[in-house]
Amino acid sequence: MVWELMPLEGIGPLCFGMHITEVAAALPGMAELRRFQADPSFREILGVELGTGPAEPAVYAYFAEGLLFCVAVNPVHGPQVTLWGRELTACIPADLERFLSHAHDCEVLDVSYGPRGNPGANGLGLVVRVQEVAGNVVTRPVMVGRAWADRCTDDWEGAIPECEWVGRQWTYPGHSEHWPPPGYTPNWRDWQPPF
Repeated sequence: MVWELMPLEGIGPLCFGMHITEVAAALPGMAELRRFQADPSFREILGVELGTGPAEPAVYAYFAEGLLFCVAVNPVHGPQVTLWGRELTACIPADLERFLSHAHDCEVLDVSYGPRGNPGANGLGLVVRVQEVAGNVVTRPVMVGRAWADRCTDDWEGAIPECEWVGRQWTYPGHSEHWPPPGYTPNWRDWQPPF
C-alpha cells in the first residue's frame, strides 16, 4: 500500500481535520487497536492506533478537539509514504537525510532540525523520526496539517504529541540516541508513553 503525502492537507485517504469516524471509514482494511493519551501536558490529545491485526500497528492518528491533526506511520506494518515519488517510510536514515539536504540546498524545502535532532520541513508539515526494527534503524514519517505545521520540527514547542518523540532519536554527535536519555527522568507526572 502506497500513500502520497499531500503536504499540509493529508496523506493517502486521510485528510487533516477529519473526525474519528471519518478516519475509520477511510481505512476499511484497518481496525482500531487501541486509544491512548498521547501527551502528558495536553490530556485532551487522543491517540488512536490502527492496524491490520492485533500485533500489527500500522498508523497512529492523533486528534485534538475531535479532529485529525497528526499521523505517524509504522515502518513495519504501515503504508509506504511517498513525497514527489520518493519513499519516506522504512528508509535508511542517512539516505533520506541526503534527499532532504539536497532538496534544502536546491531551495525546494526549508529543512530544519529539532532540539532532539530530528529533521523535517515545517512547510510540508513533516518530521522524519526513526524506529528500531529487527536490529536496524529505519525512518518513520510523522505528518501534521496546515494549522499545526508551525514549528512542527520543534519537539518542545510544536504540535506533535510527546509520545512521538519518545524512544530512538535521529543520531547526531553529542546527543543521546534515546529520549529520555539514560539517567534522566522527565516530569510526566502519572503519564507513561504508550509505546
